Amino acid sequence: MSKAQEKVTDALYGLGWAAVKKLPEPVAVRLGRTIADTVWKRRGKGVQRLEANYARVVPDASPERLAALSKAGMRSYMRYWMESFRLPAWSEDRIRNGFVAKDVHHLTDALASDKGVIIALPHLANWDLAGAWVTTKLETPFTTVQERLKPESLYDRFVAYRRSLGMEVLPHTGGSAFGTLARRLRAGGLVCLVADRDLSASGVEVKFFGETTRIPAGPAILAQQTGALLLPVTLWYDETSVMKGRVHAPVDVPETGTRAEKTSVMAQALADAFATGIADHPEDWHMLQRLWLDDLDPAMAPRDPAAEGAATAEGAE
Repeated sequence: MSKAQEKVTDALYGLGWAAVKKLPEPVAVRLGRTIADTVWKRRGKGVQRLEANYARVVPDASPERLAALSKAGMRSYMRYWMESFRLPAWSEDRIRNGFVAKDVHHLTDALASDKGVIIALPHLANWDLAGAWVTTKLETPFTTVQERLKPESLYDRFVAYRRSLGMEVLPHTGGSAFGTLARRLRAGGLVCLVADRDLSASGVEVKFFGETTRIPAGPAILAQQTGALLLPVTLWYDETSVMKGRVHAPVDVPETGTRAEKTSVMAQALADAFATGIADHPEDWHMLQRLWLDDLDPAMAPRDPAAEGAATAEGAE
């Protein structure tokens, strides 16, 4: 991305947060749907990739069904953005009533244990809204990480946005973030991580809808090193203005095996929980990038991802 493109991107996001949050909700909903349908009709690379990913999730879907899914997926994706632009202006009551979670006792029981809690989510529906609900409804602050974006001003916008929702945001660079997350967990805190895509050398290979991909090793390694409870969470939209979600049962740390072996087992358990939520609501999975290893350049193949993930975590303590 050129410097000029970076400036345009930053300006567009700035416009979204400044203007969209001032719109009445029905207007913002219609605007989001109009933008989504326009983008979908153009059949750009993102829409094509989304449709190809849905073909893995719903392998028996006809071309017509996949087209309908990708159209619904773009509408869901734009609903996420319209909500995100407006979230800083939502009242506490609107946030509390904007999300309903099933099996939330898994989370409240885990928080009461004072062991520390790790929530791991895929790119389903609006994870920022779920986070705002946790800080508002459960009155529990948490720590997360933010990928470094270009331009730096855009990264700063996202950090400021998430901090305004009550989150502690760490940059996703080097080993310093891992060390801070571990300290928060050892103190009985809450950490939330989006964890359904990691194509770096430290990602852990898992089977996902019958094919191989990689997801982050961090959640599993943090649970092993700190004794924190690891909870998968999946989200979805329905026809109402309220988002739904499910807190899954904790992922146990295996009693035997090397750190790499334990990490692999736990990562697969996370992937299985994510797949359950995605299969039930594929249109709310906002994965517009390549994910499965068969779709990647062979040069991106990992050397020994589980072992490298463990080594990276050990060096970050």
